Amino acid sequence: MARKQLCAALVSMFLSIPLAGQVQKVAEGFQFVEGPLWKDGVGLLFSDINGNTIYRWSQDSGVAVYLRPSGGSNGLAFDLQGRLLAALQGNRQVVRIEQNGTRTVLASLYQGKRLNSPNDLVVKSDGSIWFTDPPYGISSSQEELHFCGIYRISTSGDLQLLDKTLTRPNGIAFSPDEAKLYVNDSEVRVISAWDIVSDSTIANKRSFAAIAPVGYADGMKVDAAGNIFSAGPLGIWVFAPDGHVLDTILVPGQTTNCNWGDSDRKTLYITSGTAVYKTRPAITGMHDPGNEGLIEPGFGLLENFPNPFNPSTTIRYGLPRKSEVQLEVYNALGQHAALLVRGEQEAGYHEVKFDAGPNGGQGSRLATGVYLCRLQARQLEGGQSREVIQTRKFLLLR
Repeated sequence: MARKQLCAALVSMFLSIPLAGQVQKVAEGFQFVEGPLWKDGVGLLFSDINGNTIYRWSQDSGVAVYLRPSGGSNGLAFDLQGRLLAALQGNRQVVRIEQNGTRTVLASLYQGKRLNSPNDLVVKSDGSIWFTDPPYGISSSQEELHFCGIYRISTSGDLQLLDKTLTRPNGIAFSPDEAKLYVNDSEVRVISAWDIVSDSTIANKRSFAAIAPVGYADGMKVDAAGNIFSAGPLGIWVFAPDGHVLDTILVPGQTTNCNWGDSDRKTLYITSGTAVYKTRPAITGMHDPGNEGLIEPGFGLLENFPNPFNPSTTIRYGLPRKSEVQLEVYNALGQHAALLVRGEQEAGYHEVKFDAGPNGGQGSRLATGVYLCRLQARQLEGGQSREVIQTRKFLLLR
């Protein structure tokens, strides 16, 4: 079986195993969704590009049309006054939508030529709007610029070209201190980074991270700790501020974008193909300083990282009380692959490295495939003896 076919089959198997930590589907039945954006009192806004509609979703009222026609909207954001901004792939514009529905075109031409198809956008703390402009949705004969730009709209409305070296600029985000700009180059699956100079120009372009050997990179967000959450093959790829992979959140479909939502902004909403999902990731910087994004110590397996992995991954788990612990790994057929921990451990967070290579202590090099991590703990404190078991899955891709 070819490598691509093998990877696809393994991912399909991976997603079909109903274990803890999976994303939850909240809405489906759309054509192609993008641009998730949370608004307190309203819920989640998101674009259905091909459906020419912006929808809203809330836990209480479900899905409703928010704006139709939308101009083929893609990425969404709010300006500093809380007004909706939209990158209109269909209309080839960036617009501001007032509370009464009135639209103001903020960008449609560069040096007298039409933009390609504005894709995603982000607002800086000074009120300027930064966006990407690949040619998705238009033919080569419709292209007037013949390059794909990254642009800045100043607070006075001036349109400034920042860069035109990427083949398909897509997702765009700032570092928490706004000292760096990150942009996904979609078809080569590389996140580029620049230094932001004098708040208005970019310099020192470099490759920040590569996502995968196949598929596409898409929208992304950066959390308060500087971790980058990027849509890509398999789902959402999570990178640390230094560029190494922390985790992969597995999502069905062609994952396009993500954003934080709910009142505490700790739920990650994800658009993928024809559906919208949500999850509460273990790794998130949407937290108080020093909290490391984790809940108070309680029982459970956290997301291992990286995932997928080759050849090793770090498994983390929490214990609310001193416990007798057994941590094991099985393959997808239920065959025992490794014993990682056996014995008493104190309350708190613990981590252990699982190495699937020949030097990992398993006796042989484990094969590519889906593996299950099983945590079994019997509490030894708290006035009662209680045994709890939890299982998570991860993917070894060689």
